[in-house]
Amino acid sequence: MRLAVLSSPESWYLRDLRRAGGSRCEIVALPFSRLSAGLGGATMTIAAGDVSLLDFDAVLVRTMPPGSLEQVVFRMDALSRLEAAGCVVLNPPRALEAAIDKYLALARLEAVGLPVPETWVGQNADEALVEFARLGGDVVVKPLFGGEGRGILRVSDEALALRAFKTLEQLDAVLYLQRFVPHEGFDLRLLVLGEQVLSMRRVSGGDWRTNISQGGRGERLEADAELVRMARLAAQTLGAPMAGVDIVADRRGNRYVLEVNAVPGWKALARTLDVDVASLVLDFVQSAVQSAVHSADRSRNA
Repeated sequence: MRLAVLSSPESWYLRDLRRAGGSRCEIVALPFSRLSAGLGGATMTIAAGDVSLLDFDAVLVRTMPPGSLEQVVFRMDALSRLEAAGCVVLNPPRALEAAIDKYLALARLEAVGLPVPETWVGQNADEALVEFARLGGDVVVKPLFGGEGRGILRVSDEALALRAFKTLEQLDAVLYLQRFVPHEGFDLRLLVLGEQVLSMRRVSGGDWRTNISQGGRGERLEADAELVRMARLAAQTLGAPMAGVDIVADRRGNRYVLEVNAVPGWKALARTLDVDVASLVLDFVQSAVQSAVHSADRSRNA
């Protein structure tokens, strides 16, 4: 299998995939910044620099670097054309678009009956202050785009809240407020790979955040059937065959889906569970490629 990985060449995940892949697959790292596409000639082209993505069996998206609106839209469009040309893209571009946008993702999750924390999204600081009070005066302010706990702020003081909202408004940012869910010092991360689900508990490193990148630690977790159902449904709803699903339980045991990551990491999960997750990821990609080949063969013979 020839696998293109849209990733930084310095990425730990790229090194882990190459270690797990050994001689069974060729793994080539390519940057999003070199993505290009051509139309109107003898053949369609989709490339990263001078490397044609059409020559690979699959493309794995391992990063989602910041960019202008035009750049982000073009990247998704190019991946969509690549997928339409028969290349396996994981995760599919439509799943990436949905998961990156926290508001859109939560709206879709709620629409299928998954519980989500009470959330308000807007653009006006004064309106946000009214919602701050309605949400109990203790909220988590998140960037609409982003992950790993970056840019997240918990505010429970009205003056500080207004200052934060005014600053975001001046930056032309969207104000994303979520009622803080009091928990027992941990949340749950479930990694969905098709039908397979791996899970761990993420324990706070000293403050209210549980992200491993923010000082939390991983603990083994035997997920019950309801957690597995919630994780699979969340991933399926966003169209993400591979997904990291974050779930938190309040002190009464009520569970809420916080978000779905369509470019999920597995470093802490592999270490916590002592599982070669990179090998499982490659197995899953290879299975998706084989399914795509079989589908194409059936279509040709129909």
